[in-house]
Amino acid sequence: MTATQGQPVDGDDAGRPAGGDESVRGPLGGGDAAQARSAGTKATPGRPASQGAGTQAGGAQGDGGRADTVAAVVRQWQDVRPELDTGPVEIIGRVNRCAALLQQAEDAPLRRAGLSRAEFELLGALRRTGHELTPGELARETFSSGTAVTKRVRALTERGLVERRGDTRDRRVAHLSLSEAGRTLIDGVLPEQLAYESAVLAALDADRQDELAGLLSELLSRLEEYTRALRV
Repeated sequence: MTATQGQPVDGDDAGRPAGGDESVRGPLGGGDAAQARSAGTKATPGRPASQGAGTQAGGAQGDGGRADTVAAVVRQWQDVRPELDTGPVEIIGRVNRCAALLQQAEDAPLRRAGLSRAEFELLGALRRTGHELTPGELARETFSSGTAVTKRVRALTERGLVERRGDTRDRRVAHLSLSEAGRTLIDGVLPEQLAYESAVLAALDADRQDELAGLLSELLSRLEEYTRALRV
């Protein structure tokens, strides 16, 4: 989660975390955490709809009795269009739902530091690469649009966390780096944020986390190859 993969996002900080006490509500908050645990401990790849609604991973009738929100969607589609293979919804729907819940979750360490997730990713990119980056390079590193990066850089520069250096040969080019304050902030926040994200994933044991990471890596690699092929 500290190196998010995905398509560029123009909206800046779609959501700075709202207030709340994660020690009481859990990383995902109340019922969302319960749903995440349910999906995480019972999820298996979806079956084609031709096997019937009773065996589809759509509820208590079969396949481990999954009862997350996507399972309800699958059941509804099977009721109105039983001839369709809703297997992709089992995976894509859950990936999208997990992403939405994680974006809504309260990133407590980031909130305390006054950072949005997008700003954290930008500072992290400057820290982990270890050298100056142009705005275009930052956009690629953080999977963001140039417009969104420009807005975030401006805000972080005003806070004294990012420094700009003009290019001696091309005045249109800026070179960005962390200030001392920015480096201190990211080095302090990162361990806390990683511990927080570990708590979010605690519903899965280490082996299942490794398995999930491998499957997501394979899917992401295929999607990236497909996207590159479309651009050729």
